[in-house]
Amino acid sequence: MNEGIARYRGTGKRKTAVARVILTPGSGKAQVNGRSLEEYFPRDNLRTLAIAPLRMAGVEGQFDVRVRLNGGGVAGQAGALRHGLARALVEADPGLRGPLKSAGFLTRDARQVERKKAGLKKARKRPQFSKR
Repeated sequence: MNEGIARYRGTGKRKTAVARVILTPGSGKAQVNGRSLEEYFPRDNLRTLAIAPLRMAGVEGQFDVRVRLNGGGVAGQAGALRHGLARALVEADPGLRGPLKSAGFLTRDARQVERKKAGLKKARKRPQFSKR
């Protein structure tokens, strides 16, 4: 493959989504599962959320981003991408760790859907009580 080219990797997770991110110095192209970022995340707010670490670090347009996303829904995948990008940026420049950490980009949002319990309608919702 491309020998001698710097590559920075980061794995991001959110809910059940996993993002494997590869950063390479380049022109700022972003490719998610073989499609462009705009095509993969049509909603503007999800795109903004996903590339927030690049904006904050001030390196937007300096790295090409390649991502493999799987699991979860679109919002979870955008969050996983944000987490993976932040981790890859820290690998590229350890000096960015402080600002990215204080912005909350390096913290994995571990909130997951609680499982349904036996005898209940949902995870916590009980069937209606009937006296008779």
